[in-house]
Amino acid sequence: MKYLYPLVAFLLISQFVKAQTGSSPDTSGNKKERVFTSIEKVPSFPGGTENFYRYLAKNLRYPDVARLVGINGRLKVSFVVERDGSIAEATPMNCIGAGCEAEAVKLLENSPKWSPGMQNSRPVRVAYSVPITFSTEPRIVKMSELRQSGYGFVFNIKGAMYTIDEAEKILGVQFQSTSVEIAEPFFNYNKIEKFNIRGKKDIYLVIMKSS
Repeated sequence: MKYLYPLVAFLLISQFVKAQTGSSPDTSGNKKERVFTSIEKVPSFPGGTENFYRYLAKNLRYPDVARLVGINGRLKVSFVVERDGSIAEATPMNCIGAGCEAEAVKLLENSPKWSPGMQNSRPVRVAYSVPITFSTEPRIVKMSELRQSGYGFVFNIKGAMYTIDEAEKILGVQFQSTSVEIAEPFFNYNKIEKFNIRGKKDIYLVIMKSS
């Protein structure tokens, strides 16, 4: 199955209106600096918005598990454009799982430096928010593919927990990716023996949609 390139939407919170300010810790020391949410001159990505689209589309990568189970969803990530144009404090504001949040944060943190925002002819810190959509073609997820991967899987089906073998008896040997609600790291805090999966890089909980 051929995957679509991630579809990326870009929305700037900052507007060309009177500056409003908040306060957050300065990442370079203990002094607190204002973070602007609106600004006289907004920060800009090198080459403009279209180049930012291209940067996201070219560099955004689907995490392995998200690709395996066909995760689709829209993340909103907040961040600060620092006075030197670097990106700081990238923070997911929602979750779609399977490592997509970490990938989106990494992408923003590795962004080329922006032209900083300006207020009263001085560079200032500016708060932004970016929605990033992870989108693939709907696909058939085979239990055999999940078993053969480097990851372990536990399933939540209608609120009950199952091993992959138990889930296969309920879902069958394959299922539609569109039936997955979210996939998130699984930690067997209750130390239930049947959920101790060894020899895998990470274990994920696949939560299926209830309907």
